[in-house]
Amino acid sequence: MTRRGWALFAAMAIIWGIPYLLIKVAVGELTPVTLVFFRTALGALILLPVAAMTGGFRPLFRLWPWVLAYTVVEVSLPWFLLSDAERRLSSSLTGLLIAAVPLIGAVITWLTRGDDRLDVRRIGGLLLGLVGVAALVGLNVSFRDLGAVVEVGLVAIGYATGPIIVSRRLPSLPSMGVVAASLVLTAVAYAPLALPHLPARLPSVQVLLAVATLGVVCTALAFLLFFALIAEAGPVRATVITYFNPAVALLLGVVVLHEPFTVGAVVGFGLILLGSLFATGRVSLPAAGRVGGASPSPWASAGPGRSEPQPRSQGSRR
Repeated sequence: MTRRGWALFAAMAIIWGIPYLLIKVAVGELTPVTLVFFRTALGALILLPVAAMTGGFRPLFRLWPWVLAYTVVEVSLPWFLLSDAERRLSSSLTGLLIAAVPLIGAVITWLTRGDDRLDVRRIGGLLLGLVGVAALVGLNVSFRDLGAVVEVGLVAIGYATGPIIVSRRLPSLPSMGVVAASLVLTAVAYAPLALPHLPARLPSVQVLLAVATLGVVCTALAFLLFFALIAEAGPVRATVITYFNPAVALLLGVVVLHEPFTVGAVVGFGLILLGSLFATGRVSLPAAGRVGGASPSPWASAGPGRSEPQPRSQGSRR
C-alpha cells in the first residue's frame, strides 16, 4: 500500500473509532433523537452538494424502496439506538460490542444465501466470537443495563444488514448518492421529533464540539476519505479498518473519559476479533493444500465488518 494509502487508513481507523467517545459526551446534555438529527443534518449539508454535482441522486429513484431500507437499518435506527445505549453503557464497551458486526454479517449471509461454506473454521470463529461477546457482557455489564446491550446488538445487526442490501439490491447505484440520501432522509425523519426537544439553553462547548465533530468529521469527511481509501488501496484492504475502530474506542474511553480497563474488555475483544477473522474468511486454516482468502466487502462501515462481494466501481461506506 502506498504512503497515501497508509495515511488514509490511519485517519479512518481513528475517525471511525472516536464516535463512541463523542456520542457519550453529547448524550450527557442532548436527547438521542436530537443528537441523531444534528449529526445527520450536518453530514447531509456537506455531502448533498457533492452528490448533486456528481449526479448521484437521479439513479436512486428507481430503487427507492431499497434505498429507504438501507437508510433504516444502517443509519436511522442504529444511530438512535447507539446514542440511547451510551446513556447507560461506557463508550469503550459499546465500541467493543460493535466489533461483533463481522460475525453477524457472516451468519446473515449464510442464512439468506444458503452458503455451503459453513466449515469447521467458520463455526469455530462464530463460537469464539460468541464467547467473546459473553465475556464482554458478563464481566462488564450489570443486569439493569442489559437493555442497552440489546440495543447495541440491534445496531450490530443493522450494520451487518446494510452492506448486504447494497451488494444485492443496490450494486449499480453511486455510493455517494446513497450515503447522502440516507443522511437527508434520516434528518428529515428526525426533525419533527428533535426540534421540540431542543435544550432550553445552549449546550456546553464540549457538547457542541462533540456534535460538530460527529457530523462534519465522523460522518461527512469520513465518507469522503473512505471512498479515497477504496480507490487507493482497494476494498479488501480498506475494510480491515473495521478491526481497528473498536481498539481506538477502547483506548479513547479509558484515556479521555477514564472508563475502566478490565480483563473482560481485553479477553472479550480479543476473542471477538479472532472469531471474526475466522468466521469471515480473513484467516484460513490449511485444507487440502489450499488457504482461502478474504472476499472483498461492500461499503464497509462505520462499522464494522463486511462479508459480501464489493460491487464493481462502487465506493464504500462508513
